[in-house]
Amino acid sequence: MTKTKTKTKQKRASFKRLPKGPNGGVQLLLIQSVDHLGSQGDVVEVKSGYANNYLIPQGLATLATDHHKRMVEKHKARLQDIEKARLASLKSMADKLSKQSVTIEANANDDGFLYGSVGATEIVGALKNGNFNIIPEQIKLEGPLKELGLYTVKVHLHPDIQTEMKVWVVATAEE
Repeated sequence: MTKTKTKTKQKRASFKRLPKGPNGGVQLLLIQSVDHLGSQGDVVEVKSGYANNYLIPQGLATLATDHHKRMVEKHKARLQDIEKARLASLKSMADKLSKQSVTIEANANDDGFLYGSVGATEIVGALKNGNFNIIPEQIKLEGPLKELGLYTVKVHLHPDIQTEMKVWVVATAEE
């Protein structure tokens, strides 16, 4: 008896050949910003494995055709309009905050020193009562407020939008 080898055809995953760029890589258009590679709308040249195994399957990039470039530009324009509207609402909030004054009650001794301290979370809690939606990271204090008095507190709503507001720290009313 003799052994005969039978050949079986194996199906290989078929990848479309991507067009080569001038440096031998693959030219792609970034749909979303990718760290250390580029921002949305940039045409980049990467190795074919990176394109086939990561960028294209994750939906981060596509082939750099004229149609795709036009689509990304339209999307960028829409995002810029949304960002402009957001900045306008943040500016109006900053104007309202600059006119706002917050009073926070805290336990204090006879000399005016607080038993605890007043921080960003207490200020945010007081602002929520006034229908302001701010997170504690946006409140910039030079340190915790440990005495009774009037303080000027900086509020950073956006890297380009900052304002100041008044915070009154008063002693808790005794009954």
